[in-house]
Amino acid sequence: MQYQLIDDTLKLYTLMLNDIAQAHDYIILETYKFANDHMGERFRDALTKKAKEGVNIRILIDSWGKGPVSDDFFKELTTNGGEVKFFEKIKINTDLFTRGHRRDHRKIMVIDDKVSYLGSANITGYNLNWRELILRSEGDLAVPLKQVFMENFEAFNPYIITNKLNFTRTIYHGDFEIMRDVPSLPLQRIRKKYVQMIRSAKKSLVLETPYFLPGYNLRKSLMDAAKRGVDVQVIMPKNSDVRIIDILRNKYLGLLYKNKVKIFFYGPYNLHAKMMMIDDEIFSISSANFDYRSFRFQYEVALIGSEPDIISQLKTHVAESLKNSEAFIYEVWEKRSWVEKFFEWLLTPFRHLL
Repeated sequence: MQYQLIDDTLKLYTLMLNDIAQAHDYIILETYKFANDHMGERFRDALTKKAKEGVNIRILIDSWGKGPVSDDFFKELTTNGGEVKFFEKIKINTDLFTRGHRRDHRKIMVIDDKVSYLGSANITGYNLNWRELILRSEGDLAVPLKQVFMENFEAFNPYIITNKLNFTRTIYHGDFEIMRDVPSLPLQRIRKKYVQMIRSAKKSLVLETPYFLPGYNLRKSLMDAAKRGVDVQVIMPKNSDVRIIDILRNKYLGLLYKNKVKIFFYGPYNLHAKMMMIDDEIFSISSANFDYRSFRFQYEVALIGSEPDIISQLKTHVAESLKNSEAFIYEVWEKRSWVEKFFEWLLTPFRHLL
């Protein structure tokens, strides 16, 4: 097995397109966003070319995240045998405050049972300068990731994934756990696994997330870990692409800091990586944000393991993130304006939907 962590989006897309060009048997792609822009067109055209060569192409795109992309965008691909499905179409009169948030947020690509990608990046030119985190692997990790995709794809109809509870079983592959989440208040398997991992930490804990809205148990677990001497570091973007979440997250930062949680703001551009590392021994790389919406309402996937090569690359990634970050300053936070505090208060009741 060979593993490569990629946090540069342009490099990622170049590798993905090169791997697509080498495909002989099949390509499967599951993503939240597939944009109708220059990058989306490059991927569509590359996939269409492979379909014309007889490669089996299956694509699953979330209906909310797809934006203006339609069936017509993929017409040549589907004419040549490719299959494209738009996940859980949004019905007129749907309950946008619960059902409408049940989105397919996974990002997976598998080629020929040989190469796989899993992590944070969508297919769009919008995020070309973002700091992402994707694991590219060469080897048999592709096989269980193909299973994750195919179970969703084959259970699909235009409005809902059927029998979704059948697809929450953790898949064990060597030393890896592939955890799947589906929209559910009682299950929330990835959230519960993260609480367990945080509680197991003895020396260090690093968390990277673009959107930081942790629920009570996650906040308490982080603070408890820091108070028992664990070096807890949380890295988030100084300014994410969702301003409303940046405003609301400030509500939690002061209390976390006072309980010894170290907070860092990544500065150059948007940080979109989603990872956690415990004691430099156990990691999670996932599609899930560290917020209510991902854990409650979305189809997510996380790869959890202890592979030393991946851990080594993650340590390099974290060091680079921290080098370009600034530490949270409690005194500045305490003096934030009454307008900011008002909007924190105003948004709090909607934290589960942001």
